[in-house]
Amino acid sequence: MAEKEDKVVLEREYIVPLRRKFLRTPKHRRVPKAVKILKQFVARHMKIYDKDMNKIKLDRYLNEELWFRGIRKPLAKVKVKCKKFESGIVKVELSELPQALKWKKEKEEKVIGEVRKKKEEKVEEKKEEKPVEEKKEEVEKEKATVEAGLKQAGEKAKEMKHEVKLKREPKHKVRQALQK
Repeated sequence: MAEKEDKVVLEREYIVPLRRKFLRTPKHRRVPKAVKILKQFVARHMKIYDKDMNKIKLDRYLNEELWFRGIRKPLAKVKVKCKKFESGIVKVELSELPQALKWKKEKEEKVIGEVRKKKEEKVEEKKEEKPVEEKKEEVEKEKATVEAGLKQAGEKAKEMKHEVKLKREPKHKVRQALQK
């Protein structure tokens, strides 16, 4: 969402019936089929003329709700909110989040907000602290440590090359009874 936000061209709510079509598929493929049915429904009703399913983006919480009861028992119908943007992309999300998902979403947003604040603070600290000369010194130190590490790795490789190799074990282990 940090990119340029498109304007919403079309916004609608639908109750999408899923049961009639997913019952025709084997039980172990029902939720993936329900997702396809949902995307086809949205493509038809939100007027995506080329029927490109890649233009339809399902919300994470909608996907969780579809998969909530496992792959064999998807929801029979889902109430969704669809938003079509100028770029042609349609975003589909649950119109009413269950209470458990509301709490989960609030908690994640809170954590994301804290992480963003920490990143902003770090960026501000970096801008304020170091002058150009100190930055150059740090870069030189990092280069020196990398070179030293490469030298050590080369020396270890030479040592390993010159070590005497011990007797190898056979590729296939023979049963103990047959060895005697």
